[in-house]
Amino acid sequence: MGIKEVAREAGVSVGTVSNVINRPDSVSEETRARVLSTIERLGYVRQESARQLRAGHSRIIALLVLDMANPFFVDVARGAERAAREAGLGVMVCNSAQSPEEEADYLGLFAEQRVRGVLMTPADMTGRNLASFRRQPIPFVLVDRVLPSAEGCSVSVDDVTGGELAARHLLGLGHSSLAYVSGPMRLAQCRDRREGALRALHERGLGESALRHVEVDRLDVTCGRDAGARLLGMSPRPTAVFCANDLLALGVLQALYGAGVSVPGEVALVGYDDIEFAAAAAVPLTSVRQPAFRMGRTAAELLIEETGERAGDHRHQQIVLQPELVVRGSSLVRSRG
Repeated sequence: MGIKEVAREAGVSVGTVSNVINRPDSVSEETRARVLSTIERLGYVRQESARQLRAGHSRIIALLVLDMANPFFVDVARGAERAAREAGLGVMVCNSAQSPEEEADYLGLFAEQRVRGVLMTPADMTGRNLASFRRQPIPFVLVDRVLPSAEGCSVSVDDVTGGELAARHLLGLGHSSLAYVSGPMRLAQCRDRREGALRALHERGLGESALRHVEVDRLDVTCGRDAGARLLGMSPRPTAVFCANDLLALGVLQALYGAGVSVPGEVALVGYDDIEFAAAAAVPLTSVRQPAFRMGRTAAELLIEETGERAGDHRHQQIVLQPELVVRGSSLVRSRG
């Protein structure tokens, strides 16, 4: 069923049907109602690919995240979807699984599909994937990353400050033997959060050796349990652990609990992101909260502005949001050491 059949059945021109679909305010209410009734009766669905070719861009925004199993990125996607929906656009969510190779494949797909724009949290820290994608006439906004102003927009959180908040909290409770559990250090978030923790240690006159580092392959619960096993084997065991995200922290909590180690009695624990599960854990998790929904929404709004009718007035922005420490039971005992 095509637009010509709709026009014939409704007794109007093809141009009128097009106006009803794309510029409804330009058609009288009576004609618009007749055409819409015909569309519904015939089950007409416009061919978006053809419209896209004529218009030069799509109504679809692509969102490429590191790990859709992480509730943090679910909240980012919710924020982006809300802004897109209000602008009459849709969001296609894809998962790079922290793989630069999968990221490159998706960026190629976005170029082929001529999406309106891309929101992405890069997995490739070399910048090669992004440099290649820049050759496409498709705007993008980085999420949870800082981008130089000349290159585009970005929305991120001050992860150095977040790391400082976590470490200062633990140091303030009397801990001087800390561990940092992170994902791959090629990820900027993992590096920045460690840098913040080290700054807090230096403020107290403690050296880098006061922060033992456990690096794992992925930012998930399974790797958190593996990290917990490594922490249990340390001698002396750290009395406080800061994890680069909540999923790692929940895995560490499981490992410690399974070994009969009290949290926070023997080991204080702090996560990062403040996902919904953090507060619902067996021992409610202290965490550094990131405004994930706001991050996704703001990034989408910047992209919509850059690709909209007033794109000529758009100026690239680098928006840095502030984290917040949310204290719960996993760290609320002062160190006896």
